[in-house]
Amino acid sequence: MIVVTGATGNIGRPLTRALAEAGEQVTAVSRHPAAVPDGVRHVVADLAEPAALRPVLAGAKSMFLLLSGDLHATGADAADLIGEAARGGVRRVVLLSTLGVVTRPFGGTRIAMRELEDTLRESGLEWAVLRPGGFASNALWWAESVRERGVVAAPFGDVGVPVVDPADIAAVAAACLLEDRHAGAAYELTGPEVITPRGQTEALAAALGSPVAFHELTREEARAAMALSMPTELADDTLDILGDPSPAELRVSPDVERVLGRAPRSFADWAARHVEAFR
Repeated sequence: MIVVTGATGNIGRPLTRALAEAGEQVTAVSRHPAAVPDGVRHVVADLAEPAALRPVLAGAKSMFLLLSGDLHATGADAADLIGEAARGGVRRVVLLSTLGVVTRPFGGTRIAMRELEDTLRESGLEWAVLRPGGFASNALWWAESVRERGVVAAPFGDVGVPVVDPADIAAVAAACLLEDRHAGAAYELTGPEVITPRGQTEALAAALGSPVAFHELTREEARAAMALSMPTELADDTLDILGDPSPAELRVSPDVERVLGRAPRSFADWAARHVEAFR
């Protein structure tokens, strides 16, 4: 049995589906009730309370660990999740980390994630670590303004990074859970090309078949909007990357193709598959 945490998100949904289609027994874990594929067991649990996962992990062979906001929950220690997995008999953990542990290692959240990576390496379990850069699905932040006003509003319109399709992250995660050859690997996951917010806007317009305007926000305007849904430190970190990406953050990684045997999907491909969210 494979346990998938964050099972109802942009990565967890396609990962759960892929594992089920591969004939695996899957337990999908999320904070709230949700629909899951036929044959998949669903459990509601909060990762900020690792002990709640004990009955879920008992007898599991592998776990996909996606922490999301649980990493920052008051009193939560994400390392306890690794301990619970080991006690439950889990043999392999695939951890969703972030490219920032390599490119900008000194921010508070990235220090915590690096420490968690180290805990996993030292746990005695089989492991693989996935380090994606920016997500194509972050464009969903623009869905309401595109639907209502035909406008994308974003900062740094002509500064790009190689955003990765969450479906590719899920596919790599499935491979790491199912194939022994990925044990001990740390993969950096990006899209196939650098794309700017203005370029993303053009791709959305092409998918919609109708014009979409681009409005450039100042950093201050973007920070105020982002701070409504994330910690201020994380908003500042994100804006630092978006406004002035380092050479390492501009690099197109070969790792998606190395694992999957195909090129990563483009932002235009992601936009075409998710166009209904913008109509």
